[in-house]
Amino acid sequence: MDCITRNYFRNMDYLTKKWKYWYSYLDVNKDGMISFDDVEECRKKFAELHGLKDDKAKSVKVDIEKWWNKYIFRSGAGKELSEKDFLDILTADYKKDKAKFKKSIEECFTEVFKVIDIDKDRTIDLDEFLYAFRAFGHDDDAILTTVFKSYKASNDKVPMKQLVDSWVQFVCDEDSTKKDVLKEAFEKGM
Repeated sequence: MDCITRNYFRNMDYLTKKWKYWYSYLDVNKDGMISFDDVEECRKKFAELHGLKDDKAKSVKVDIEKWWNKYIFRSGAGKELSEKDFLDILTADYKKDKAKFKKSIEECFTEVFKVIDIDKDRTIDLDEFLYAFRAFGHDDDAILTTVFKSYKASNDKVPMKQLVDSWVQFVCDEDSTKKDVLKEAFEKGM
């Protein structure tokens, strides 16, 4: 096996490991499958944590469902995904066109952070950050607070673009020598 081939497989292994972490993050109810049940639980928790009522709650729930259907259930709205299905979709999209894949992931996280940014100031404060992760079933506030602080927030708020960029790096960057805040957080049990 030549050096280029070895690097390719090493890079894909690195991405696959990170995509498995992302899959576990999206499996909100921790049943081993990503399904509409995860969407429902995420929407419900998010609205409850933020104390959203009536039209605002309904609007946010619609936005969350749209996000899931567009960016996660790529093989069909609400269609259940095994980890293998999820990895196969990401791998195929990544191999087909890395630049297009990266652009799609950037749009994915821009959209979800627009929903998370309840006060629409294009920044995320610690409470918004914690609520977002709790909505996805992650409740270890100590780890989440450490992750949030690693963004070195000014005025206790992180610009949405910085958060989006970190998720794009996590999902798209195959360079294992770069510091990856989210990968490190997942390895610590986030």
